[in-house]
Amino acid sequence: MSTVRKTITLTSQQSDWVKSRISAGDFTNDSEYIRDLIRRDQQRSSQIAEIQAAIDEGLNSGPATPLNMEEIKRKARQEAARHEHTSDY
Repeated sequence: MSTVRKTITLTSQQSDWVKSRISAGDFTNDSEYIRDLIRRDQQRSSQIAEIQAAIDEGLNSGPATPLNMEEIKRKARQEAARHEHTSDY
């Protein structure tokens, strides 16, 4: 993977924070710390996109229908009984 050299400007407080993370042994240099922040931001953005897609899917799935709690309980009991029966072996 190729690299690109960038110049960034930090406040003295931000610079001190980066230095403290390096001194603590969390990172070996400024670049490693910044790359870690970018990776985390990319992961976060991806997670947000997945959540938004799930929300959109739910919103586009049509109106909600009433739940039949007795039917839900009946199915749960059947599933539990099926698992109890198969775990006996």
